[in-house]
Amino acid sequence: MYESYPTGQAGQQLPEPGQRPPAPQSVQIAVRLMYAGAAVSAISFILGLVTLGSLKHTIQTQHPSYSASKVNTLVDSSIALVVVVGIIGIALWLWMARANGAGKNWARITGTVFFGIDTLDMLGLFAGTHNAISVVFAIVTWLIGLGTVIMLWRRESSAYFKPPLYQ
Repeated sequence: MYESYPTGQAGQQLPEPGQRPPAPQSVQIAVRLMYAGAAVSAISFILGLVTLGSLKHTIQTQHPSYSASKVNTLVDSSIALVVVVGIIGIALWLWMARANGAGKNWARITGTVFFGIDTLDMLGLFAGTHNAISVVFAIVTWLIGLGTVIMLWRRESSAYFKPPLYQ
């Protein structure tokens, strides 16, 4: 009897020519980390929305000379910023998880660039004054990004991101 197609070391059937092999464990871990990053970002987003209630009082206390109109404008701008940044952050984690799980090399590069931007954002975080919970979430998110980038650039991951015709 002849086998229809050669098998791998553990008896797994190799992919057809032009098809991508299954994702290695390092890529699977990276994708799980990206979903965890989306979850942490969602929790951070919700907490950000909850703390907006005290924002008006904080602005009035720190800047007693501001008019009611200016305070309301700052509060509205802050709400819009939290919503837009929160939704975009969650969407980017999910988009990168799907694209990297599918073996898109551009997604691995883009995810690494996003991690670089987050690293710069972390440096800015320590330059300003922020509450402890936002610092904790920023650090956890950064650590998830670090783990993701490490997993995406491991040797076995790199082979997965090559176009199928080269494998």
